[in-house]
Amino acid sequence: MAAAAGGWFWVGFGAAEGVGPEPVLLGAPPETIRALRPSWSFVGLVEAAGGARLVARRGSGAASAAVPGGACRDLVASERHVVVLREAALEAWRVEGPGAALRAQQPVWRRQLSAHEAAAAGESRAGGQGGRRRCPDGRCSSPASPLPRSLLPAELPLVAGGYVEPRAASFFRPLSPALRARQLALGHEHALLLAAAAPDAGHLFAWGAGRHGQLGHGDLASAAEPRLVEALQGVPLGQVAAGGWHSAAVGEAGELYLWGWNESGQLGLPAKGMMGSPGGATTAEAQCSRRPSGGLQAPQESPPAAFISIQAFPALLDMPEEADVSKVSCGSRHTAALTRTGELYTWGWGKYGQLGHRNTATCDRPTKVCCFEAWGLGVAEVVCGPWTTFVLALPLSHPQRHSCQRAEHPEESSACPPEDASGAFLPAGAP
Repeated sequence: MAAAAGGWFWVGFGAAEGVGPEPVLLGAPPETIRALRPSWSFVGLVEAAGGARLVARRGSGAASAAVPGGACRDLVASERHVVVLREAALEAWRVEGPGAALRAQQPVWRRQLSAHEAAAAGESRAGGQGGRRRCPDGRCSSPASPLPRSLLPAELPLVAGGYVEPRAASFFRPLSPALRARQLALGHEHALLLAAAAPDAGHLFAWGAGRHGQLGHGDLASAAEPRLVEALQGVPLGQVAAGGWHSAAVGEAGELYLWGWNESGQLGLPAKGMMGSPGGATTAEAQCSRRPSGGLQAPQESPPAAFISIQAFPALLDMPEEADVSKVSCGSRHTAALTRTGELYTWGWGKYGQLGHRNTATCDRPTKVCCFEAWGLGVAEVVCGPWTTFVLALPLSHPQRHSCQRAEHPEESSACPPEDASGAFLPAGAP
């Protein structure tokens, strides 16, 4: 089978309504998309040409709305508002009705940036998500970024002096000048900050609601101000991600740490819903829970719990085949990890097909997403929305026979067909 053209694929909620949980190819060529910012029901696309638009499912087709107001450097979105970074200002625009329509003539909030802040914002967005597109194991046909992920510039929600939060009434929240950030990730009720400057360089701070253990402080207490995650002190970290009520961090050596709520197995730990309780696991889920393809390192002197609902300390996850992780992204209750060799693993809540395994099963073990490899594509980037997963998959220079066919676990094979479920997202000539 010839390799697919590649591009950004939409997986999960709204991606293929009425035809099953199949990846859907976005119509825009990947080189035209500088950043991709999902919300629950739509995704914001920051275009390389300077514009931005919101794309949502509407019936069997798609609805697209341009973000008004001129050039856009970056954006973050909630269901009600989109916060946009302009050349010299931050603006919040109200999202109205189905299809992510932007009918307002004026922003509902605006914060002017000083000349220094505007220059800093322009410098920090020079790479953007587009600069992070790295070909897996050097095998893609498009050029790779020369910068390691840890050296790439920060992005929204970080701005000079603080960060923006589209769900907050004030939209802008200040940060202490002493706490210089390399990256900031927002969950539904908490925030993670990876520090950039001495004496805190590489340290992780967390604050917000803690009732699900998502702060990693070892308890369920909330924190009003950034507080050091002591369990990871001394561990060189390259990237962090915040889910709805769980958190993740990637070490510079490729190790993956997870903590917080495990209601749907999003931590890769045994979940209550997978243990055969009434109204719990389906057949596919039960098969997933028995796969010996990963697990957490735990003390051997105590027997493992039947299931784990909350993990309040960061815990190291054993990836299948001891894979090194280069990027992690978290949805509301699912997790996606990209390895350094361009393989994508997902686990957690799968009701809308957001795990990419051609089913709607929930899974509490890292499981390889096979369809892109079967198409001759390598995964270069992954971005989770709350109920979606967006995957940038590029053609491999030297396609190999995909390794997902396993007789002992046939349900792991996801060699999904390249036919798209909705032509509204496909460019001309796409597979």
